[in-house]
Amino acid sequence: MNSVNEAYQPTNIESQIQKTPHILGGVAITAGTAIGAGMFSLPIVSSSMGFGWSLVCMAMACYAMYHASMSILEVNLHFEPGESFYTMVKGILGKKWAIFNGILFAFLFYILNYAYISGGSAIVNKILVANIDVELSQGLASICFMLFAGFFVWLSTKAVDRILIVLITAMSLTFIMAISDLTLLAQYDNLMPKVGSNDSGYQYIFAALPFYLTSFGFHSNVPSLVKYYGKKPKVIAKTILFGALFCIVIYSFWLISTLGNLNSQNYSVISEGDGTIHSLVIALNQVTNNLHLSELLNYFANMAVLSSFLGVSLGLFDFLADKLKFPDDGFGRLKTAMCTFIPPALGSYFYPNGFIMAIGFAGLLLAINALIIPAFMVKKSRKMFSFSEYTHSGGSFRIHSIIILGIIFSVCHLLSMFGFLPNVHA
Repeated sequence: MNSVNEAYQPTNIESQIQKTPHILGGVAITAGTAIGAGMFSLPIVSSSMGFGWSLVCMAMACYAMYHASMSILEVNLHFEPGESFYTMVKGILGKKWAIFNGILFAFLFYILNYAYISGGSAIVNKILVANIDVELSQGLASICFMLFAGFFVWLSTKAVDRILIVLITAMSLTFIMAISDLTLLAQYDNLMPKVGSNDSGYQYIFAALPFYLTSFGFHSNVPSLVKYYGKKPKVIAKTILFGALFCIVIYSFWLISTLGNLNSQNYSVISEGDGTIHSLVIALNQVTNNLHLSELLNYFANMAVLSSFLGVSLGLFDFLADKLKFPDDGFGRLKTAMCTFIPPALGSYFYPNGFIMAIGFAGLLLAINALIIPAFMVKKSRKMFSFSEYTHSGGSFRIHSIIILGIIFSVCHLLSMFGFLPNVHA
């Protein structure tokens, strides 16, 4: 009997190990959250500085968001798996900081929702023109997009989940096919800075930084990863690192394939279209003159906007439902949906061409919410707790470097907003 028990014990341990989620799941969550419609802003804001300086912006944004995420992970391990970022801020920094962070979070999601609703107008008009030869104003088309996609958010989380699975799968396929063709067509000269002969393009870095920060917005998934894997900091740290590196690879190929195919004349098309996603796709279509590739780009752009809108809307919907204490029935979800969609819908109706502006403003909010606040949290938590299951490397130098970077990103956006930095909007 003892021999049977001894033989059984390792098998039981092995079965428990097998139930541990694979690291690829966490990598997919990390990268999937960051990669979306926001990547369409990168070629537009990078056109003047070229591919080389774009890599510098990318490295700075990735460094900042990765180490900020590690700070959140260190703090998160002092709480139970599943507890939210709001709970952590309240427990470490106090109720006032938690309220301030909650306002930032809601405002950030409203800004992103506005960006994706304004970007979705092109999807509606393309479908209407192709089927019934009718084109709406951009503001009205934005409202139609919001009503259609918002219906699924109101319906249920499960409905959004099912749609996102289909969208992400289709996005991956269309992205690979489109990028493979565009990369082969890229020209080296187009990757160079599009500035005067005496300029290297570095002066455009500062205004572009907030846009790159938005494209690495995976910090909010740390509590979800702790809930998913349990308190396993080494595994979670690897998923975030590999997810961040995967984002760099995807964005690098995206910039090579877009910047490498666009010249000054193409950027005038984008500028005339107020830097919208649709104007970027039109400019790329003009260069390639390939019907198959044009369709792939259109499909990818449309699915990227829709998936990003659904993901952000669901996060904002759940956040508001929790804070406003609306019930999870039909009427309660309707009230939550109205609070979720009416403010950004009004913004997109009266100011329909604000995609680039909104993505940049989101970078300002992220600099505070994702960099400065987590750095303050980990700094205080090390004084509050004598023991920690995980301590992020770098000591106080790393904490202060993240705070400084957060200030730099914030100041860059404010200087750009008030016209003190060169314009990077195509």
